Amino acid sequence: MAITDHIRFRWLVLLTLLVAVTSFGVVALLVSIIERKQEARTPTVKIVDVTEISTDPEPWGLNHPLQYETYLRTADSERTDYGGSNALPPSKLKQYPWLKRLFAGYAFSVDYREARGHAFMLHDQEVTKRVTDFQQAGACLHCHASIIPTYRRIGLEEQGVEATPERLAESFDQEAVQAGFKAVSRMNYEDVFAELLKTPDGIPTADDKGDPHMGHAHPVSCVDCHDPSTMQIRVTRPGFLEGIAKLAESDDPVPHLPSIAQWRKSNSKTPYNPNVDASRQEMRSFVCGQCHVEYYCANKMTLTFPWGNGLKMEDLEQEWDETEFPEGGKFFDYVHKETGTKVYKAQHPEFELWSQGIHARAGVSCSDCHMPFEKQGATKFSSHWVRSPMLNINRACQTCHNVPEKELLARVDGIQARTMSQVDRAAAAMTDMLDAIVAAQKAGATEEQLKPIRDLQRKAMWRLDFVASENSKGFHADQEAMRILGESIDYSRQAQGLAFKLGTAAKTSSPPEESN
Repeated sequence: MAITDHIRFRWLVLLTLLVAVTSFGVVALLVSIIERKQEARTPTVKIVDVTEISTDPEPWGLNHPLQYETYLRTADSERTDYGGSNALPPSKLKQYPWLKRLFAGYAFSVDYREARGHAFMLHDQEVTKRVTDFQQAGACLHCHASIIPTYRRIGLEEQGVEATPERLAESFDQEAVQAGFKAVSRMNYEDVFAELLKTPDGIPTADDKGDPHMGHAHPVSCVDCHDPSTMQIRVTRPGFLEGIAKLAESDDPVPHLPSIAQWRKSNSKTPYNPNVDASRQEMRSFVCGQCHVEYYCANKMTLTFPWGNGLKMEDLEQEWDETEFPEGGKFFDYVHKETGTKVYKAQHPEFELWSQGIHARAGVSCSDCHMPFEKQGATKFSSHWVRSPMLNINRACQTCHNVPEKELLARVDGIQARTMSQVDRAAAAMTDMLDAIVAAQKAGATEEQLKPIRDLQRKAMWRLDFVASENSKGFHADQEAMRILGESIDYSRQAQGLAFKLGTAAKTSSPPEESN
């Protein structure tokens, strides 16, 4: 009987311990859940106030350390084969010598390098030979600098309002921003950069004169994409706001932008405004499309996004064809040095090419791939380490594609390799075309004879440049990229053939030389 009591006692002790351990575990789990819920409910603690002049990202980082830490990593140097960052940006002119002939007569033929991360975007623009050796327009700073407070300051001054730091900080003031944008778009680069330095950035730093309100020029940062009061993402660039309003007014279907279709159906008398009309998912592409686009940014007219007909390559080309400079004359970007043809220069039309691709149609935004969500503790946030998805396949791709990393990487490599192979063919056709045109000119071809050839040259070079300057190497819309390059080759060969006929005809029509 004593033995049985002893066994019962041991079981009672064991059961008590089991209940205690279980209870402790459940309580610990509940405490953890409560802490995580509270952490998720209050992901940041406001330490400092940021305002509409807080162009320096550092104070924002005090309130949002996770986002700031990842933003700082845009200075890292890891690269992919076809894009990324590097401590010493490699020259595209050395890698692709045909670019010198494509851009002959334009500053890009002197210095054209791979892009680095956002942290370098202003510095790299300041030191490129395109700026140091050539006179550039201040409109170039529309995307490379945190320039909106400067637009606002100059706009207020244009309106006769004293632009005190307090006045600049209190609201976005779209009307003043727009007025400042118009005022500086045709100023020289150095003059606009000097204006940047006059604008307070919200951080008191005394200069030699003791003025604590002189600002510093910063690359694009937090205030350019976020409302400082609510942290909601927003579009700030006047060029994009004007361009997307034109796009909404056009007949282009843009099925990947459903808010535009809704706006059209509403028959609204107010222009389409992405900050009011767009969905949050659309905004996750619009904030990138403020700068990763095709636009005119020289000083013959205000910075312009050519979206009045749509986002396809030929839609943009049509708008340029129909554009005239304010002082008169048909639009062009530069005169080709070898042939004398007035041609167009594509910038970096990532937004436009993405718009024609499968990811856009599926509702995938730029940020989904280039700024994928991360999770630390219970806090979920979008990484601000903007970089190639190929450096972050797990978060950038595998949330949608249940495919091994190696296979996804191989797919992208295959698409980009095919695109670059076609770029090489288009470049070879382009150089053959230039040789033929130069030969025809030397043979005495007239301007009337050369006109259709010049039109073909413009079309061929625009298409080649459109894909070559777009930084995904075809991945954003691979079939569209191949279509565009095919047209480039076709137009180059047509121009080459016509020029060859002119040269041959000139030789056969020349009188024979008299013999002694």
